[in-house]
Amino acid sequence: MKPADLYILLHEGEGSMLEYKEALSASMAREISAFANTVGGKILLGVRDDGTAIGLADSNALRARIQDIARNCDPPVEVRIEPVGKVVVVHVRESDSKPVQGSDGFFWRQGSTTQRLRREEIRDFFRSEGQIRFDLSPCPRFRYPQDFDREKYATWLKLSGIPGRPRTEDVLVNIEAAERSGGKLLFWNAGVLFFTRNVRHFFNQAYITCLLAKGADKVHILDRKDFDGGIVADIEDAMRFIERNTRTAYRIEGLRREDIAEYPMRALREAITNAVMRRDWFVEGVNVFVEIYTDRIEVVSSGGLPRGMPLADLGRKSVRRNALIADLLHRIAFIGKAGSGIKRIRDEVREQGCPEPEFEVNGFCTAIFRPNPEVRALSAAQSGAQSTEQVTPQVPPQVPRKSQGKSQVKLQVKSPPKYRARIGEVPGKSARKYPASAGDPQRCFD
Repeated sequence: MKPADLYILLHEGEGSMLEYKEALSASMAREISAFANTVGGKILLGVRDDGTAIGLADSNALRARIQDIARNCDPPVEVRIEPVGKVVVVHVRESDSKPVQGSDGFFWRQGSTTQRLRREEIRDFFRSEGQIRFDLSPCPRFRYPQDFDREKYATWLKLSGIPGRPRTEDVLVNIEAAERSGGKLLFWNAGVLFFTRNVRHFFNQAYITCLLAKGADKVHILDRKDFDGGIVADIEDAMRFIERNTRTAYRIEGLRREDIAEYPMRALREAITNAVMRRDWFVEGVNVFVEIYTDRIEVVSSGGLPRGMPLADLGRKSVRRNALIADLLHRIAFIGKAGSGIKRIRDEVREQGCPEPEFEVNGFCTAIFRPNPEVRALSAAQSGAQSTEQVTPQVPPQVPRKSQGKSQVKLQVKSPPKYRARIGEVPGKSARKYPASAGDPQRCFD
């Protein structure tokens, strides 16, 4: 650092990356750990709070004391000491292993002040840094076998392809859903999400909300359903909701029938599975949303991208937020190789002739899918060219195509059910009520 740089720092005033200290004191550990827990910074020794440089003699003893303070932090903090004129500048590097604990506790930098981290802030810090994982945290409230759902376990075991008839407890321990502790089984949170009878008794945010909107926004909701039967069942139920509320065409060639979905179903399944797998399960009060509009389907989950990962790396790099949940889904072929999900989504969308999917990231992750334009255009023509409305013909029409030899190709469109004026009532099923809301439900990713 040059004297001109120091001159600027002395007139800049204290801030989130700059601290003035007249001399080395007991609070030095706080300042070093606070900078290490944020983005790093500089401590100017020999400078009053008003920026006046009074000076401090540089010596080996002073440098040794500063290094000792930095090394005694947990984990140790890297510092560089540099005399500039009569001021000693201590450069504190941002830690790669946050949070850092000083001799007096945990601190971080907020503006020009050093603040002690409260218990909740320490917990959030550990979570954001990946030091605490939801899926591998124990769930002491879960009681085995009272809260254990053997049907869900049997379904998972069948899908996993594990041969023979192994003991249930052995399988649960081997797949890391639980561990033996004091002669009992202690379940991890991931194991509870997959195998409990009532998942929302333990985690209220563990469900998927599916909704069908009348237009391109959520002003009028025609149908809304919350699925909370466990991770595997929720994904399947969400897919059935989409299939029930989107158009499907089929082409007939001779005696052969080929279904053509309006949306890329395998890509949507991958997106919903990824939303469940990658969401921030620590965030309560939010859940995964699957939203069907007239012009798109959105899959929304909470948590955003992992810390430090830009949107450009989505689909190129893989940082698994919930590795055990991912592993349990991988064992039953709900997901493929780690890091390949976004690529599979894009490949499937192209193969189905749909527009490229869009991804938006802020505090949430949103995957946006557009319909197959051929099916949408054909459906609009058959429904009276009302392309901006969700129209449902009473009798699905058949449109003959050009004959090819002895094969007659026909395309038939099956549209979503036509809703009565009363929201949530389906013709022929008036006894079955679907929850609906005309409001704007909170969009979350869980």
